[in-house]
Amino acid sequence: MKKINVVGLGNVLFGDEGFGVEAVRRLEKECPELTDSVQFIDGGTQGIYLLDYIESADMVLIYDAIIPSDFDKRVYVYADDELPAFIHRKMSSHQMGLSELLSIASLHGKVPRKVVLIGVPPRDLRLGSGISEGVEKLLVEAVGEGKKMLNSVLNG
Repeated sequence: MKKINVVGLGNVLFGDEGFGVEAVRRLEKECPELTDSVQFIDGGTQGIYLLDYIESADMVLIYDAIIPSDFDKRVYVYADDELPAFIHRKMSSHQMGLSELLSIASLHGKVPRKVVLIGVPPRDLRLGSGISEGVEKLLVEAVGEGKKMLNSVLNG
């Protein structure tokens, strides 16, 4: 059986910055049948403490609030070869941690066979504001992308 870890990054205290954590919560709620195959992790802002979740998986699916260079208000999906170039642009407060995690996993020879990042640009980062209406709409699509990815890997 493939070991898949789904990790949500973000700080739920700062509005849309909590997108990753909220996405993982919803994906887990919508996919109870996957809980034997998939581990859902609220990674918050734990950084290096998430290393074991990266190194111990065949696949890692990561949700995070991101600011891509083209910066359209949409869902972004980056996988495998696309990911390193993206991470080194440091578009999220968590990407330094994610970049470091993947670098350390590489040094240990334990990089997952598949790494996917799903993210959306944040709209509102005010303290205590919760997920904004615009990001809420994108959240539904992002969770759908995660479901498709998981089903593809588990059934493929």
